[in-house]
Amino acid sequence: MTLVPTLRDAGECALVAEFGDRIDPEVADGVLAFDRAVRAAELPGLRETVPTYRSLMLHYDPGVVSRAELAEALGAIDPEAVAATPPKRWRVPVCLDREHAEDLGLVCEALGIGLDEAVAALLGSELRLTMYGFAPGFAYLGGLDRRLAIPRRATPRPRMPAGSLLIAGGQASLASVAMPTGWYVVGRTPVAMFDPDGRPMVPFEVGDRLQLEPVDAAAFERLAKEGARPEPEDDMGPGSRPGSSPGCGRDEDQKQISLIPDRRAVGGAEPGPTPDRKPRA
Repeated sequence: MTLVPTLRDAGECALVAEFGDRIDPEVADGVLAFDRAVRAAELPGLRETVPTYRSLMLHYDPGVVSRAELAEALGAIDPEAVAATPPKRWRVPVCLDREHAEDLGLVCEALGIGLDEAVAALLGSELRLTMYGFAPGFAYLGGLDRRLAIPRRATPRPRMPAGSLLIAGGQASLASVAMPTGWYVVGRTPVAMFDPDGRPMVPFEVGDRLQLEPVDAAAFERLAKEGARPEPEDDMGPGSRPGSSPGCGRDEDQKQISLIPDRRAVGGAEPGPTPDRKPRA
């Protein structure tokens, strides 16, 4: 089903095409389909498009194209004009050891589930990158297992490090910078989520699928020092080069890319801290 957007003004040089009022995969697909068609049309004066859960922001140069002209051109866009390509699928290393998953035990207590179940729910979720926002490279992820649906905190927790894996409100996210947060820290990735000197500056694209894979603290430190970045790997599948150097591989059958040098179980001590804070109601 093709969704028809509603255009709204966002200042003097941007429009927002709204496709719904909820977080929903069908709405997100409609946003990306419209974005593909808009970019393929190469509309004069259009500077940038920014997809979100339910809308597409379009930045334009009012010295080149007027609001009315752009709105008319957008009205003629056929979202089905450009065929969708299969989303890229990534295996992303995440450390669930206590030192990097400070709130995992607290989440288990609040939700009334065991640590093993929480870890299985995290690792079993096929996460979808639905938007970047809040801070450069801060990735919002849908597709979190419903067993991990927990409200945001009543008050923000202390500063968490860049790369933190966060959950709250039925969503997950990967933090690009260190900051206090109202979300729960349940792991950490060594992958840099934002590099202002990189091209591209972020490792994933909106619409990509992310599968979390556990690494122990030693592997995390090694990957962080080596600067884990998404790169295609010649082979990825069961038994593919455990303990190899960091790199990423592609399985042509699954169209899946890996960031994992080795696939270890959650390492060291039982992951997740002893609960030390009360959850938000």
